[in-house]
Amino acid sequence: MAAAALTREGGEDAFRRLFRFYRQRDVSDLRGVVDFSAPGGQVFRSQLSISSVSDQDAYRAGLQPVSQWKAYGLNGYPGFIFIPNPFLPGCQRHWVKQCLKLYPQKPNVCNLDLHMAPEKTIDLWGQSKEQLKRKGSSKREPRSLLEKLRWVTLGYHYDWDTKKYSANHHTPFPSDLAFLSEQVAAACGFRGFQAQAGILNYYHFDSSLGIHVDESELDHSRPLLSFSFGQSSIFLLGGRKREEAPTAMFMHSGDIMVMSGLSRLLYHAVPRVLPNPEGTVLPSCLHQALPSDLPVGSVIEHSSDEDWQVCAKYLQSSRINMTIRQVLTEGQKFPEESGTNGKGQAPSEDHHHEENSRGKRHKPNRV
Repeated sequence: MAAAALTREGGEDAFRRLFRFYRQRDVSDLRGVVDFSAPGGQVFRSQLSISSVSDQDAYRAGLQPVSQWKAYGLNGYPGFIFIPNPFLPGCQRHWVKQCLKLYPQKPNVCNLDLHMAPEKTIDLWGQSKEQLKRKGSSKREPRSLLEKLRWVTLGYHYDWDTKKYSANHHTPFPSDLAFLSEQVAAACGFRGFQAQAGILNYYHFDSSLGIHVDESELDHSRPLLSFSFGQSSIFLLGGRKREEAPTAMFMHSGDIMVMSGLSRLLYHAVPRVLPNPEGTVLPSCLHQALPSDLPVGSVIEHSSDEDWQVCAKYLQSSRINMTIRQVLTEGQKFPEESGTNGKGQAPSEDHHHEENSRGKRHKPNRV
């Protein structure tokens, strides 16, 4: 197979070669990509901690009872857990709306803050919704501010320049997202997980996520949680060195990845965003509306038809990913630093982290 042959060539490291292979727009041979909807080969079933999450708490987070989830691991990747869409019907809509309407609001930080005056980024949703609803298929139409959104940081705000978090750049973490994260982590055997930092990435069909390792958190014993919504993508998971060829896998709307143990510090990347495999504008799971009767204490909220119309239009060519992290262990504090202002900076071209590849392609005059 073409992808496998690439890993044996000389020159570039194996990870970069496969990244470039899947990045090509005309690549049609995707037989080497692991599909967890039809698992086989190196995929095996993972055990979940069913008793750690009550059905009531799962419902409150918009999730099926853990006993109904399917979870998978990959041979050679200890600590990696893949959970194909465990969300209850309609509940993905809540998280999409939060990522587009609520989480980009101040005091949270986004990429547009680095290039625009503060008053211009106060209400991205309000400034974009009518334009998005009217939007056609022409690439010549000007992009709304929401379509120019590339990342949002929550809780402890990641500093793209220093690659660190700091105590003096922190805002309250969203309680609904913290609750969701705590239930998923507990189901995977990590009771007591604290959602302290989040990086939301906003992808379009021309977007990718550069090769990087998530090692800025001070506590690597806690997992990294990744939630995907909207269009699909190819995710590459490699080794501790870039010379090790990565495994390619599909991520579809509603899928959750948990990286813990050894896999917590492995190189990974997203070379490509793909239309959902059903061949429809949106995945069928996003056509499902919320039931009228939500459980008592649910963190899920009903979306208005107007709000969902805007979200659906956005997702026709986009994917949203939420990665949630625990930065500090219980009682741990940040080391004393001098000479830092704690402000998030734009990723530079040599940063192999969350946004480096998109930072290079999206020129400043397009932000």
